[in-house]
Amino acid sequence: MLWLTILVALAIPLAAVILDSPVVRALADRTRRGDAAPSGEVKQLAQKVETLETEIEVVNRELAQLKEGQQFLQQMLENPATPREAPKLPKPPA
Repeated sequence: MLWLTILVALAIPLAAVILDSPVVRALADRTRRGDAAPSGEVKQLAQKVETLETEIEVVNRELAQLKEGQQFLQQMLENPATPREAPKLPKPPA
């Protein structure tokens, strides 16, 4: 019984120190105000993310086009086309 009394006597100041800490105060303030950020900020962030995703898609498409053009030019440099004769037209029946 003596140990229980000592434990309770030591727990009271310990609880006071913990409850008075800055972390617990910040949590209490947050619960009073609400956990989420203001909805206007969230909407702005969502709109920015959507804009960035769209821009990334555009850049990816342009990059793919540049890669295709580079491959075409590389093939043209490796295998230059020889001058070809114009295709001969069939002679009309006489």
